[in-house]
Amino acid sequence: MGETRLDIARIRGARGVIDPVFLGSPLYRCEGLGARLGCVVSVKLETANPVRSFKARGTEVVASLLADSGARAVVCASAGNLGQALAWSGRGRGIEVTVVASRFAPSVKLDRIRALGARLELVDGDFDMARERAAAIASYDGIRLVEDSLDIETCEGAATIGLELVDAVPSFDAVLIALGGGALATGVGHVVKALAPGVEVICVQPLGAPAMTRSWRRRRVVTTDSTHTIADGVAGRRPIPAVLDDLLLVADDAVLVQETSIITGMRMLLDHAGLVVEPSAALGVAAILEDRERFAGRHVVTIVCGGNVDMDAYHRWVGPTPGRPS
Repeated sequence: MGETRLDIARIRGARGVIDPVFLGSPLYRCEGLGARLGCVVSVKLETANPVRSFKARGTEVVASLLADSGARAVVCASAGNLGQALAWSGRGRGIEVTVVASRFAPSVKLDRIRALGARLELVDGDFDMARERAAAIASYDGIRLVEDSLDIETCEGAATIGLELVDAVPSFDAVLIALGGGALATGVGHVVKALAPGVEVICVQPLGAPAMTRSWRRRRVVTTDSTHTIADGVAGRRPIPAVLDDLLLVADDAVLVQETSIITGMRMLLDHAGLVVEPSAALGVAAILEDRERFAGRHVVTIVCGGNVDMDAYHRWVGPTPGRPS
């Protein structure tokens, strides 16, 4: 593997500053899911924490460094999960957090950002417009702009998931990783390729938000004019060049999946694992559904990366959950 921006020693050190509530997330073999998919499926459950996503692993590293430097304010753009995570990490360290998000983001994510004490500013556009506004606030106020995936701390915090996978699973053949901005994919991918190079690193993105996958395939940044997917957490249009460079070194494949497969994946995670997840967290299952032959008989780890989903939308997609009238 070539040189990425990430460093294994720093990743190991990150575990010392991340609140333990975000570490050691459940990892288990899901027999019901595997039986339906024709392979051995292990689930890494990153929703079993106070912000219901993996993002706090990275924001804990960011906020720790900011607190050590005496910083008292920070701003980020977020599709919802990063904002919650940064609000949590900043609140615990006395750092004022501003989050810029699209007003079309799921209300459950926006409400949680507010509840965690962050100042929330909404824009009439998508995540990339929110990113532009957050950069303007940072410049005007002279405060730190946290950029998910570009800031190496967000990648190396997410990479601690990779350490847990390599330490806990005796052997697995492939890991399926949701691909959005790239922090999760480059972080976990870096660790897996460094410590378990025989494992296939497969990134998964919706067909309706394909910018990073197209960029990986063409080995150059490819942007899109719009996105059309229910997986709001991975719906970026403009890949970051430095992140793409890292992804090119650690990913063995990047695949696109259809919306119907994402919804089926969400339903299967509910029916066979008892998990209510947001669409991005079902991308790994969707990838298996669309290429069963590729994964047949193999041991696959899928990272369930987020559980912040609007329940009204969830019921429209998946149907009523057990015990709830339709």
